[in-house]
Amino acid sequence: MVRRILRTLVLGLVLGATALVVPDSAPAPTVLTLVKIDRATGVDVDPDVVWILAAGVDTRPREDPLRSRADALQLIAIDTRTGAASAVGIPRDSWVPIPGHGSNRVNAALYYGGPQLLGRTVGDLVGVQPDYVMLATFSGLAQLIRGIGGITVDNPRFFADSHLNPEGWKAGRIKIDGMRAVEFARVRKSLPQGDFDRSANQQRVIRGIQRKIAANADRPGWIESGVLSVLQHLKTQGVSPKELFRIAQAIAQVDHRKVTTCVLPGSIGNINGASVVLPSVGTARRYGDDARKDATIKRC
Repeated sequence: MVRRILRTLVLGLVLGATALVVPDSAPAPTVLTLVKIDRATGVDVDPDVVWILAAGVDTRPREDPLRSRADALQLIAIDTRTGAASAVGIPRDSWVPIPGHGSNRVNAALYYGGPQLLGRTVGDLVGVQPDYVMLATFSGLAQLIRGIGGITVDNPRFFADSHLNPEGWKAGRIKIDGMRAVEFARVRKSLPQGDFDRSANQQRVIRGIQRKIAANADRPGWIESGVLSVLQHLKTQGVSPKELFRIAQAIAQVDHRKVTTCVLPGSIGNINGASVVLPSVGTARRYGDDARKDATIKRC
């Protein structure tokens, strides 16, 4: 316990010092961006539960990741008191209302209005507005996973992709690293439930990252070096050093035994000739109500 307290203090100093030398006004990088979401006053939320909307973005050179289309969406809740956490996977083709822009696929909200509009759109669906949006380009996520030495995931079935990985990923517990891990989370067409299975695979990657962090948390200097590596590629908007420390501390203290993951269910529909996901709004609200209390989803 004393060791963890001391390392937490060191972590705070690392975050604080880095935030001072990498201010919000620094040029935006192309890999990781953490944005604080503007909330309306009077919103009833538990201050001990941190809500982060994690979005993977597929950007091309010279494209702005803050105004592209999100390829992966996971709304994550972390209870800072208990170490419990949950992730709600939002299929990217979910057809939802986007404030000020009618209805469209949920991932278009980032293109129309940046992280603020994306956070509001997902928040309206689930009934809980996120505190932060974390955007990661595919290359940025690959760098992060490579930096921690790869991850292990529990893959329920063999699948392959003729473009990304023709040899495929075998069933069972497998180790994946770098861009291969990103590709594992991107494949959709060869999976039996398409976008829903892809979202579940994204959650397997998140679990793999969290397990790797937890397994190495007591190694001297491992967390600190990892934080420095992330911060070298991180741009923040509206996030204070104190908040950055709180987020890092919450993530480091997540108990893998208290993690629940659910993919928002729905049906396949056709709108204007395009195949979309029609999400179950009632289920989305139930997930939000559950996680609002203690970051645990009671029933998937």
